[in-house]
This record gives sequence, C-alpha cells and structure tokens, in this order.
Amino acid sequence: MERKDDQELWDLLGRIAEPRLSPFFARNVARKIRQEASRFERMRNWLSLRRLTAATAVAIVVIGMAIARHHPASQTPPASEADVVAQIDPQDYDVVADLDTLIAWDETNLWDEKPSL
Repeated sequence: MERKDDQELWDLLGRIAEPRLSPFFARNVARKIRQEASRFERMRNWLSLRRLTAATAVAIVVIGMAIARHHPASQTPPASEADVVAQIDPQDYDVVADLDTLIAWDETNLWDEKPSL
C-alpha cells in the first residue's frame, strides 16, 4: 500500500504515539514463565486419582468382556461325543488289548536281537 492510496490512514498512523514498554516488563514475563506449570506437573494434574480409577475400571470391564466373549462360561461337551463313545463295538477293545500286548513284546525283543553292525 502506498501513501497516496489512503492519505487519511497514513496521517492517523503518523499521529499515534509509539507503544512504550513498562519498566517491569522483563520481571513480569519471567514471573509468568515461572508460574506456568511444567510439563510434568500438567501431566500429574491430568492423571489425577479420580481419572486413573475411572480409566482402570473401564479397562477391567473391557478385558472382562473380551475374555467372556472368547471363552464361553459353560464348557459342556456336545451330546454327539457321548453318542460316539456309546457306539464303540466291544470287539474294538479286544483289538486294542492285543495291540498293547504286541507293542510290549516288540519292545522286549528289541533288546534280545544281536546288533548287525
């Protein structure tokens, strides 16, 4: 903006007195800086006991809900598993007993053999 664009404004600005600083300006600024809470104090004030208690309660509820959602309370086996056990043929038990005997015999024969090396 040039002076000829708005002569009245420039005349008004020319009559205004310059701002003067108070002789206590530096002291007032230093006092204001000291009075401001430090970062640690602000954080400590923000994390008051009341807020920490509320945040802890919310965290416990959220964790409890997550556990309850992923692990159902009742762990009863479905009825189909009981039916499978009831359908086992008694002859199968004899086969398993024979396998146990065969495994025991094989383990004892392992030590009776002469090494081929």
